Amino acid sequence: MKLLVELSLRDLFRDWLYLLCNVAVLAGVIVPLLVLFGVRNGVYDALLGRLLQNPATLQIDTRGNSDFSLADIEEIRSWSDVQFATLKTRSLFDYVNVRKAGGRGKQEAILSPSGAGDPMLAPFAGLEPGQVAVSAALAGQLSIAPGDDINLFTQAPDRPRQLALKSRVVAILPEDRVTGRVIFATLDTLDLIEAFYDEYALPEHGITNGRPLSERVVAFEGMRVYADRLENLAAVQARIEQRFGVATTAATARVASVLGLGRNLGLALGLVAAVAGAGLAAALIFGFWGEVARKRRMLASLGLLGIRQDFIALFPVIQAVVTALIGLVVSFVLFALAAGVAERLFDTGLTAQGGLVVVGLRQSLVIALSVVTFVTAASLVAAHSALATDPATVLREQG
Repeated sequence: MKLLVELSLRDLFRDWLYLLCNVAVLAGVIVPLLVLFGVRNGVYDALLGRLLQNPATLQIDTRGNSDFSLADIEEIRSWSDVQFATLKTRSLFDYVNVRKAGGRGKQEAILSPSGAGDPMLAPFAGLEPGQVAVSAALAGQLSIAPGDDINLFTQAPDRPRQLALKSRVVAILPEDRVTGRVIFATLDTLDLIEAFYDEYALPEHGITNGRPLSERVVAFEGMRVYADRLENLAAVQARIEQRFGVATTAATARVASVLGLGRNLGLALGLVAAVAGAGLAAALIFGFWGEVARKRRMLASLGLLGIRQDFIALFPVIQAVVTALIGLVVSFVLFALAAGVAERLFDTGLTAQGGLVVVGLRQSLVIALSVVTFVTAASLVAAHSALATDPATVLREQG
C-alpha cells in the first residue's frame, strides 16, 4: 500500500499539467460558490444581527382597551415560545413627572411595566421594588446616572395631594433600544399610580382621602409579550389574538421579510451549487476516467509486479484526494483575496457587523469535507475502470 501511494503521488506530480488543469477546474467552481456563500452569510447575518440587537423586535403589544387578569398573563408565560410577558395598566395613567433627587428640573415621561427576565433590561435580571431603569434620552436631560435617586410624582385634578414615589435608578437603557423619555418600573408601581388616579386612599403614601383600597378590583388593560425567537414571533402574535380576541402590534412583517430573504438566498445558492456541482462532476469523472484509460499500460505493469488489483483501483482515488486538497488550498487563498477586494469595493456599512463576505471556521471545514467527498466519489468511476483492467490483456493489446 505504501508503494502504491508513493507511485501514485510521483505520477501525479510528474504529470503536473494534468494536476494544474484539475486544480483550476476545482478552483473555478469552488471560489465563486465560496464568495456567494460568504455574501449570503454576511448580508443575512448583518440583517439578523440588527434585528436581534434590539429586543423590541421580539415584542408584541396589545392594542385598545381590553381586560386582562393575572391568570391570563400566567397562561401566556407558560407557553414554550414566550420568553417574557407582563401586564400593562391603562395608558391614560402611564405618564408621570420625573425629577432627580435634589435637582430642580423636571420632565414628563412614560412609565412602562417591567419584571424579572425583561429583555429590554438585559443584561440586568430585573427590577426590585423601588428600582427603575430609564431611557438614555431622559437620563441625558436630567443628568441621571446609575445609582441616582429620582422622584416620580403625579397629580389628579380632583385629588388634594399629589402622589410622590422615590426610586433608585439601576440602569440607563441605550437609545437604540428605547427612544424618548421612558421609565421602566415594576408592575406594582404602575398599579399604585392607577389606584391613585382611581381615587383610592393610599395611607402608606400620605393620601388618606378616597375609597378603601380593599374595595378595588384589579384589572389590566393590555400586555407586553416577547417571543423567544424571531421564527416564533408571528405564531405567538397570532395565538394571542386568537386566544383573547384582541388586536396586537409587532414587527412581524419586517422579521418575516428578513427571514424570507434568508430562505430565498439559501435556495438560490443551493440551485447555483447544484448546477455547478453537476458540471464539476462531469468534468472530473471524464477527466479521471480518461487519465486511467491513458495509463492502462502502466496500471497493467503494476499488476504484473504483484500489486493486488483492488489496490491498483485506489491509484486514481489517491490522486483525486490529493488534487482535491491542493484545489481547496488554492480556492481558499483566492477566496480570501476576493473577499478582501469585495470589502474594499462595496461600502455597505455591513463590515462593522462582521464583514460583507463571511465564511466561518466550522462552515469552511464542512465545505472542505464535502469537496473531498465529492471528488473522491467522482474518482470511483475511474477506480472501477482501473479495477477492470486485466494486465495480460492490456499488454497483449499494446504489445
